[in-house]
Amino acid sequence: MPELIIALDFASRARALTMVDRLGEAADFYKVGLELYTRSGPAVVRELSRRKKRVFLDLKLHDIPNTVSGAVRAAANLGVELLTIHIAGGCKMMEVAALAAEDQVALLGVTLLTSLSPSDVEDVWGHPVSSLREQVVRLATLAHESGVDGIVASPQEAQALRRRLGKEFRVVTPGIRLPGVEVNDQARVATPAQAARAGASHLVIGRAVTAAADPAAALEQVRRSLESAGNPVA
Repeated sequence: MPELIIALDFASRARALTMVDRLGEAADFYKVGLELYTRSGPAVVRELSRRKKRVFLDLKLHDIPNTVSGAVRAAANLGVELLTIHIAGGCKMMEVAALAAEDQVALLGVTLLTSLSPSDVEDVWGHPVSSLREQVVRLATLAHESGVDGIVASPQEAQALRRRLGKEFRVVTPGIRLPGVEVNDQARVATPAQAARAGASHLVIGRAVTAAADPAAALEQVRRSLESAGNPVA
């Protein structure tokens, strides 16, 4: 069964920690993203660690190799478990980042954001894209060859990634939605059960849980759906 990571996509440390308190022992793994980290800084990570919570620091680092390696070391010193870097930063950047991680933090390469549709990617890259799945697999392969520990991709690419990169490589999937819930700004989404069957190792779940009237009940619904999902697709 995939591990569940709750996205603390809040504008303040107080609101984020209130959600942590509401979920209590029901959740122990949390994502801190750009907005929360920019507003609250390392203090929110330290507070989560003090509460014995695991942290996925989702900063999507993308800069020259020296700058990224320094940021990776800083994140490792904070004690975070997962950290994102952009594969688009290039192989040299990823290789240097992997060396800086020194097995203290697992690096996840960001492939294509789940908010991007094929036409969005074509607009940015300036040429037709026949298959987003093929592009995601190509980028993920570069990350794997550069020493990165896993990738972030939509659930719709998880099965192809698992087949290409094996069982041990982490496949972390945002864009998780419960049936009947609005997709908001995501373009490539799936239910928890669909993502699990596709081979995701971690599911990042935000508004489906944190915007629910009863977040703990919504999280329990996710877990029940995973229990009925069966084994990942081979």
